[in-house]
Amino acid sequence: MAPENAVAKKAPRAWDALTPPLAEWILDAVNSMGYPQATPVQKATFDFFRGNKDVVVEAVTGSGKTLAYLIPIVERLLRADEPTKRNHVRAIVISPTRELATQIHKVLVELLAFHPESAELLPYAKGDDKRPDTTDIVVVPQLCVGGTVKAADDLRSFLRLSPNLIVGTPGRLSELLSSPHVKTPTGSFECLVLDEADRLLDMGFKESLTRILGFLPKTRRTGLFSASVSDAVQEIIRVGMLYPHKITVRVKSLKGGEVIDKKTPASLQMTYHICPASQKLPALGQLLEKLNPRPQRTIIFFSTCFAVKYFSRVLPAILPEGFSLIPLHGKLEPQVRERNFARFLSATSPTILLTTDVAARGLDIPQVDLVVQVDPPSDAKNFIHRCGRAGRAGRRGLSVVFLQPKEEGYISFLEVRKTPIVPLLEPSLAVTDEEASKAMEKVRSLAKADREIFLNGTRAFVSWVRSYIEHRATSIFRVQDLDWVDLAHGWGLLELPKMPELKGLDIDRSIGLGIKTEEIAFKDKVREKKRLAELEAWKAQKAAERAAGTDAEKAKQEEMKRKRNEAWSGKAEQEETKVARREKKRRRKEAERIGQMSELEKAEQKKLEAMIEEIRKKNAASAAAAAAEGGGDDEFGGFDD
Repeated sequence: MAPENAVAKKAPRAWDALTPPLAEWILDAVNSMGYPQATPVQKATFDFFRGNKDVVVEAVTGSGKTLAYLIPIVERLLRADEPTKRNHVRAIVISPTRELATQIHKVLVELLAFHPESAELLPYAKGDDKRPDTTDIVVVPQLCVGGTVKAADDLRSFLRLSPNLIVGTPGRLSELLSSPHVKTPTGSFECLVLDEADRLLDMGFKESLTRILGFLPKTRRTGLFSASVSDAVQEIIRVGMLYPHKITVRVKSLKGGEVIDKKTPASLQMTYHICPASQKLPALGQLLEKLNPRPQRTIIFFSTCFAVKYFSRVLPAILPEGFSLIPLHGKLEPQVRERNFARFLSATSPTILLTTDVAARGLDIPQVDLVVQVDPPSDAKNFIHRCGRAGRAGRRGLSVVFLQPKEEGYISFLEVRKTPIVPLLEPSLAVTDEEASKAMEKVRSLAKADREIFLNGTRAFVSWVRSYIEHRATSIFRVQDLDWVDLAHGWGLLELPKMPELKGLDIDRSIGLGIKTEEIAFKDKVREKKRLAELEAWKAQKAAERAAGTDAEKAKQEEMKRKRNEAWSGKAEQEETKVARREKKRRRKEAERIGQMSELEKAEQKKLEAMIEEIRKKNAASAAAAAAEGGGDDEFGGFDD
């Protein structure tokens, strides 16, 4: 029997088991955020990043990476011996997107709200008043992203707030740091973090990152955090880090008696469903209808921005009632993107976010129940990140990817990449041809009623085909294997658009519908009136061109006839070219000869040329007189005896 005074062994990831221990206010904060103990990535990162080690952290999506670096940064800034000088930045967090940067800043503010001294200064970020100086050691954050806020406004906010911790995107941060008012001196600057580091380089931020590194002192702590570390990230590790400690956090899974690594949380069920393209959207409707309980937050991924725009208009016709649809893609105005994202986060009823890979990574959207990939992403790396929007922080989630019958090779492809997926068995989806036809007829009725929807569908389909062609797994996703007519029905198209991919194929572009698409009108009466006016002007122009083009057509035919009658070898043109070259050569030599004459010789030459010209004129006059007298036939009369 254990003695009464025995000390209970602490769980290795318990907050109070960390060394050194966390401050009480941090413990209150993490408990309020729903973390009763540290996640594996947080525990592994704290062991090194809270000290003086650079870290490269590779962990599955949804594993709590944000707090893994925010807590060590905040602790480091609060250990200072004196308050931060005005306009001195001591830590920077870089994110690839505005949405992710905004999310990181939000988590940081929630954390600092539990630190009394820092919390007192947080309201100044929303007003216009200058932040007062303080003798307390505090953390003052600022968010710097492009889009809705101009660079000059960010600089004004910086001078007003004097933040010591900045969260932002690469482009805006490089602009801000280039200002002489922003200071990052050696001995003052503490820490740099690159979140989603591999995507920062994939999105073409290498030049901005290089500029940022040039503004920062080399004696700093650096942390790289990502779900996957690519070769490009290795380059930054060599350039900007000093003896980094590599931390890799995997999820173990038992399959066939063998323990394997997974790149997604254990609480996430990753599945697939195979069906023809014409049954994908009806199957999506069945999935949403049959899931019990009904998913409150769903994310549906499409390949392109045009597809999101199109399906946000037509999906309400075939999905179950009670779901709200919100589009989010890269071609939306920044204000609209932010507003739509905020709507999805604050939604209290069943809501679906229709999006592209812009929302595939980094965003910590709480309580996502279902992720559906209507099409697999062009880059297989994004498959993991898409799925990882669900099943975060231990919450159960379901991910479904729709595959066409000839795309089953993607299943083995993902298994090789340690991302196994299993068939979707519950709920079972079974769409009949009749059900698919009825669903797509609803979509076509919308397109026939509004030309804008018809045109959006055409653009979306063309953009999808281009994305399909550019898929990295070309041996699996082959354009030659596509059933174009079935695809057209699956998209609710009224006709197949003219595309190079259809050239030479025996395909009826009207897909058996026989709809005169040129007669479809815009629902907007102003746009329709403009379209009809442009159509009449076009017809009049064509008629005028046909009427005025008769003579031009005849001339064109004569020219073609002349070319056909010419020798194929082009000897006439070659001879003309030779004559021109000889004449040019003769003139050059003549000019050289005259250039070598003395002044006296030049005068004699001019007299000779004048005499020759006079003789030519007399001969020409004599020939003209002879012709007038009837002897101008120039017949050969034989030699004189």
